[in-house]
Amino acid sequence: MFAPVARLESIRILLAVAFILGFTLFHMDVKTAFLNGYLHEDIYVAQPKGFEDPVHSTHVYKLRKALYGLKQAPRTWYERLTQYLLHHGYNRGSVDKTLFVKTTGSHVTIAQIYVDDIVFGSTLQKYTDDLVKVMKEEFEMSMVGQLTYFLGLQVKQSAEGYFISQEKYAKNLVKKFDLESCKTPRTPISTSTKVSKDDTGESVDNTVYRSLIGSLLYLTASRPDIMFIVGMCARYQSDPKESHLIAAKRIFKYIKGKIQYGLWYSKDSELSLSAYCDADWAGKIDDRKSTSGGCFFVGKNLVSWLSKKQNSISLSNVEAEYIVAGGCCTQLVWMKQMLLEYGLTQQTMTLYCDNVSAINISKNPVQHSRTKHIDIRHHYIRDLVESMEIELEYIQTDKQLADILTKPLDANRFEIPRSALGIYRIDI
Repeated sequence: MFAPVARLESIRILLAVAFILGFTLFHMDVKTAFLNGYLHEDIYVAQPKGFEDPVHSTHVYKLRKALYGLKQAPRTWYERLTQYLLHHGYNRGSVDKTLFVKTTGSHVTIAQIYVDDIVFGSTLQKYTDDLVKVMKEEFEMSMVGQLTYFLGLQVKQSAEGYFISQEKYAKNLVKKFDLESCKTPRTPISTSTKVSKDDTGESVDNTVYRSLIGSLLYLTASRPDIMFIVGMCARYQSDPKESHLIAAKRIFKYIKGKIQYGLWYSKDSELSLSAYCDADWAGKIDDRKSTSGGCFFVGKNLVSWLSKKQNSISLSNVEAEYIVAGGCCTQLVWMKQMLLEYGLTQQTMTLYCDNVSAINISKNPVQHSRTKHIDIRHHYIRDLVESMEIELEYIQTDKQLADILTKPLDANRFEIPRSALGIYRIDI
């Protein structure tokens, strides 16, 4: 089974690239998409109730085309769409198989597929109209117009920039969990709060708790400011305690005061790739594993972020920082390949780290006693540094934007990186 689903990171990269290149994005929908696929297997279905053939009541139907409910339906639809676009001069992405790009002279036309939704645009309006015409010739389409709402993300396009938010979704969440009249804290987690397993705490309904966490996880698609604490609370869904529920409700209280916040993509930007990486050494109380954090930019626009617990226990802060730097390098390389699909080449990418020792290890090809215990896969960063694909630069801790993704911060320290990441309220 294969469904053509684009990653949210790919969508955000498309938004950043589209605005910097100066073209408007549009949205269209394929009606009854899964009925367009051709089957390669012999598939039989029973006669539907109420429509049985009285003469041949024991017979079954042999399908000629795909039908909703079949495991093959998403795959066959994607195969037909791919062949059709390739026939009309589009190239399918080698990294993201749901991306189709057509280059005509100095102009580029882009189509990003998400099952039956297509986000598209071109640097020349004529080619945008041509794509719409080509699609309507083969499929029954519903032209939505300029991209304003996609996968729950509200997108506002203007001459100054793009604004991505989930305001409607956030309002519904606050109302759903009856927190409309609560006080609003300045941060989603207090610096004095230590989220842990809490074996002695009182258990709570895990169904309600999982609903809370699931709702918050989807909200992180446009709100990296809550990513760290949501990830922390998500680790205790099997046996949630009262302390975990209190921590999760504080996130909703914070959201209630920042409902209109979202990501701002400015035109005053370049197509250079950069990232910030950080680790909170042994920050997890239960098993003393470190938390990795990273935020990735196209120019000044934030397009990807991560906040996750490391798989192994680091023996030092340097090791924890080195491991997260290696992980961020793989994401940067993936983003570089994505931009290459659009015809945009990158030179040396910059990774900002606030640990001098981790930077020195990445530049030293010699395996000495202090690093021999680090898994070989983490030394991938050395090859990238040596080939000058990635340059590690030192940044002061108070300017480290990834701090917001690895540890609780007080209100002043929290609001500075939040604004630097481009998370605020914009009225368009």
